[in-house]
Amino acid sequence: MKITHWIAGFTFTLIFGTSSIAQTAMVNVGSRDLKSLNGQWSVLIDPTGIGDWRQVWLEKKPEKKTDFYEYSFQWAPELKVPGDFNSQKPELTYYEGTVWYKKQFDYTLKQGKRLFLYFGAVNYLADVYLNGEKIGSHEGGFTPFQFEITDRVNNGINHLVVKVNNNRQHNGLPGNGYDWMNFGGITRDVYLIETNHTYISDYSIQLKKGSLETILGWIQLDGNQSGQTIQVKIPELDLVYQTQSGKNGLANIELSSNFELWSPQNPKLYKITIESETDTIDDLIGFRSIEVDGNKILLNKEPVFLKAVNIHEENPYSGTRAYSIEDALILLNAAKELGCNLVRLAHYPHNENMVKEAEKMGLMVWDELPIYQHIEFADSLMPQKMEIMLKEMVHRDKNRCGVIIWSLSNETYSFTPMRDKALIELTQKCRALDSTRLITHVINTQGYNDNTFHVWDSLYQYSDLIALNEYIGWYVPWQGNPSETKWNMVYPGKPVFISEFGGEALHGDHTGPTDEAAYWTEAYQEDIYKKQIEMFNTVPDLVGVCPWLLFDYLSLGRMHPIYQNGYNRKGLLSEKGEKKKAWYIMNEYYRNN
Repeated sequence: MKITHWIAGFTFTLIFGTSSIAQTAMVNVGSRDLKSLNGQWSVLIDPTGIGDWRQVWLEKKPEKKTDFYEYSFQWAPELKVPGDFNSQKPELTYYEGTVWYKKQFDYTLKQGKRLFLYFGAVNYLADVYLNGEKIGSHEGGFTPFQFEITDRVNNGINHLVVKVNNNRQHNGLPGNGYDWMNFGGITRDVYLIETNHTYISDYSIQLKKGSLETILGWIQLDGNQSGQTIQVKIPELDLVYQTQSGKNGLANIELSSNFELWSPQNPKLYKITIESETDTIDDLIGFRSIEVDGNKILLNKEPVFLKAVNIHEENPYSGTRAYSIEDALILLNAAKELGCNLVRLAHYPHNENMVKEAEKMGLMVWDELPIYQHIEFADSLMPQKMEIMLKEMVHRDKNRCGVIIWSLSNETYSFTPMRDKALIELTQKCRALDSTRLITHVINTQGYNDNTFHVWDSLYQYSDLIALNEYIGWYVPWQGNPSETKWNMVYPGKPVFISEFGGEALHGDHTGPTDEAAYWTEAYQEDIYKKQIEMFNTVPDLVGVCPWLLFDYLSLGRMHPIYQNGYNRKGLLSEKGEKKKAWYIMNEYYRNN
């Protein structure tokens, strides 16, 4: 069987036999007819990878007196889903390998309905089996995917088995090395989604690039697609727009109104209802314009200074992968208290709750792909992997007006074989998917000598803004007076954003020499921030700054037994939420800008 999917101008076909690659998930699952599969799942921990050979998904039972099988889900331990497996059992704290998950569910599919199995995210490789048959696979730890199981689900009891493997992949996204906790498992929600035979699979409802009053979008049907009447309703504006789907199920939208625009000061969202003859979807959507004009970033045609902070998808208090609304509010409220108007969700797409709650709170969002350092760009599969992950990120978040930037890479190196070609092509694909937002690549290879930054990288030519990571005062010493820093820009006149800066400090450490980095004192970190702020005044075309980072977070490569103890200590807040001296420096800077 073949199923053809249409995503924002790209058509691709999935071929279904005994198994397949996963489908890109339908959007706005919260407005669908859901049955949650969250909760306790039985698990088998498989460090040697022998489960494949034993075919544990078949769940064989002894039939003769001499039969036995060296596995069983029946008496197996359990793990909570969603949740990372590392934080749930001490023996899995540093585990990178295979865990087999099993969930039994009862379902009766109504006549004329279709059924989809939806995963918010699984890190990193997922093989999915239903009733002893493999239905498909997915690679990538941070984006949703689904399988249609209409013809596979039993009326009654069903057995779902998921093989999860979070081993680092040399040709993965990210690759072998990265500076955050490799939380493995089924880390986001799992749902059964029931739809009519023809349903609204996707839509784009955002302002036309550069416009404050015209929506230019589309609606995509899946099923018996042609000739349906479709309405878009915005009750608050007494607006009803009617269109018709073509033979491919696509209906174009172009409508205008006097919208109250979304902004950090006024995060206005409208209830939108999309009705076809066979389906109805509700969403909360805001409208805003984001563009570059010369050396400025304009939000709703007005210059905006991006007061940002970097955030990892980690609940600092529990040391777990963040996934819930409650987790999101912990992180986002801390960003708001700091004085931020933007959160950089580093270094991968965070869960949908983070994006939606940020938008509600008036926080602009920087969405980023995990194309992070030392990626094997020359690997023959890499272009396809990057494109799929890009499509999955843009597909999920394209209607979130809070998302203003697609960041396509972080700290990659021009000398890596095929990097330029791969990322330039990815940039072009991103612009084809969504031309309404800004696109950037984050670079950290600028030179620094004689108190001068030499900012260059071929990727900047294809970016809407120059985003650079610099850790002057920590990894690189100051070479002169910060207020006298010079800048040599290869691509002058573009907006410049300092996407990372800072240094490490252990909260409460006031005992060591304050002018030596080796003692991780709060005073040393505070001095870095004071000097950075002096230097910001020298940056040409500066449109924003983004300290690394909000909270201290787990990172296994941080091995100092006294000051780090498995944490990256660059947070403005400790993992307990305690404010370091540098927090007050940034808070004051943001209040005054």
